[in-house]
Amino acid sequence: ARAELQRALQWFGHYGGRIDAAFGPGTRRAMASWQEAAGHTPTGILTSRQRAELLAAYHAELDAIGLEHVRDETAGIEIDLPLGLVRFDRYEPPFAHYPAREGSGVSVLLISQAGDEATLMGLYDIMQTLEIVPLEGERERRRNEFVLTGRNARIISYTYARVSDGAIKGFTLIWPAGGDERRRELVLSRMRESFRPIPGAVLPDRLDEGALAQSIDLVSGLKIRRPARGRSGFFVDNRGRVLTAAEAVEGCDRVTLDETYPAAVAAIDEALGVALLEPREALAPLDFARFRLSTPRISSEIAVAGYSFEGVLPAPTLTFGRLADVRGLRGEETLQRLALAPEKGDAGGPVFDLTGSVIGLLLPPPADATRRLPAGVSFAVDSAALAEFLTRAGGWAEPGDPARSLAPEELTEIAAQVTVLVSCWMD
Repeated sequence: ARAELQRALQWFGHYGGRIDAAFGPGTRRAMASWQEAAGHTPTGILTSRQRAELLAAYHAELDAIGLEHVRDETAGIEIDLPLGLVRFDRYEPPFAHYPAREGSGVSVLLISQAGDEATLMGLYDIMQTLEIVPLEGERERRRNEFVLTGRNARIISYTYARVSDGAIKGFTLIWPAGGDERRRELVLSRMRESFRPIPGAVLPDRLDEGALAQSIDLVSGLKIRRPARGRSGFFVDNRGRVLTAAEAVEGCDRVTLDETYPAAVAAIDEALGVALLEPREALAPLDFARFRLSTPRISSEIAVAGYSFEGVLPAPTLTFGRLADVRGLRGEETLQRLALAPEKGDAGGPVFDLTGSVIGLLLPPPADATRRLPAGVSFAVDSAALAEFLTRAGGWAEPGDPARSLAPEELTEIAAQVTVLVSCWMD
């Protein structure tokens, strides 16, 4: 009873000492603080009625959380769960899903799968690709266990997992950002203290194959963290610097190349609509773009390389068309008008002539919603303007070989080596 009184005083913010059931000076001061807050004379000694009042308020809080001991024989885990806030829904190996109850915003996963230390490390990597594990937070990995914490504007999450006796067991608690921090700390503390693997019981590798919908954006029913948008770019030197459209990096919390390598915006020209990206770590691209610095012939055949579907496909695609004009509709000398129909993800990609030289950088469609271009009309920044931009940014445009002529498969190979997926992430 004494320890419970200390917990109640701690819950309401009056006690910060150890829960030791000893009523020393710290506990007496906490009692006086609670008495004053509750409108009682602050004597530091609770009457029987005051004890009942304090504990009743504390128990009402606990009842709302609904902490109960759960023994899940299927997942092979026993643990205290806040069943006033979550409810069991389904198994999708390696998880048992406990989503929010009645809009609480809280959810829980129990983790259960057969495996060894290598499997545990694979799970460690996979969990960090999920939306439920925000990027900002501490990571702690040991040989046989790991802890992942994450926090963003929407959620706070905590994941613990360990391997023992050929099985990986653990749990994740997801809590809404801005929610009651006292409740979160209590629930997390009780979950950590009560977590026990049940030997010999583990979720199977899969359930009935027809029971679960498949999606490339899901892992066991959980959303994979995906970029807000994907555009294209191309390497311009052996340092791995990348030219892309300015729209590709507008408003991003972070930018990656091929969804793996972090990059920073080294230079941007809003008037041209182009940006130069610098990888945050050294890259060694297979090749980089060469530029055609002379004026290309109107009506000549061209091809745009890009990640048309924003990274759904693993390699860039080529879209063929022709060069309709070497100026914009209003005579802009830095623009080219193209007769082809690219996809949204192609923006920022290189425009090649049939020698394999870059003659331009594809721009996204105009942002003006009141005007729509006819189908098959696109625009690119021409190579001369790109070369000037690179020079101002401390680089240069490597000239191409105007004499050579490439077969479509050779052009496809060059495009695959120099074109890169540019991803914009909103964390």
